[in-house]
Amino acid sequence: MKALIQRVTQASVVVEGSTVGAIDRGLLALVGVEKGDDEAAADKLLHKLLHYRVFADADDKMNLNLQQVEGGLLLVSQFTLAADTRKGLRPSFSSAAPPAEGERLFHYLLERARAAWPRVESGEFAANMQVALVNDGPVTFLLES
Repeated sequence: MKALIQRVTQASVVVEGSTVGAIDRGLLALVGVEKGDDEAAADKLLHKLLHYRVFADADDKMNLNLQQVEGGLLLVSQFTLAADTRKGLRPSFSSAAPPAEGERLFHYLLERARAAWPRVESGEFAANMQVALVNDGPVTFLLES
């Protein structure tokens, strides 16, 4: 599994004109599920999401994690992260998990995240979503499990 994380001061997801998820300070995580991913990969990714140190401490060093700053976590399914872009000018999605498996693992990750942390919001799997964010820094990392 992959997650493109962005440290944000705010982020939200809108589906069909309605906000389905929103956070203030925290992490926006665009999540891609690849063939071969399983629950262990989701658990490893969740551990990284909650513990990756990307927030500044008193000395302005990236030493604090999401939980230490009591931030929000906004999970958004993003199958295009699984694209192979090495050849040509059109992405190949042959490495992406089939939609049913991607949905199952995304929902597994979401359920585990909500059980582990009270400030979790999400987009809607396979929906046409409009994602808005204010990237803080900017700080962006690609996490892989």
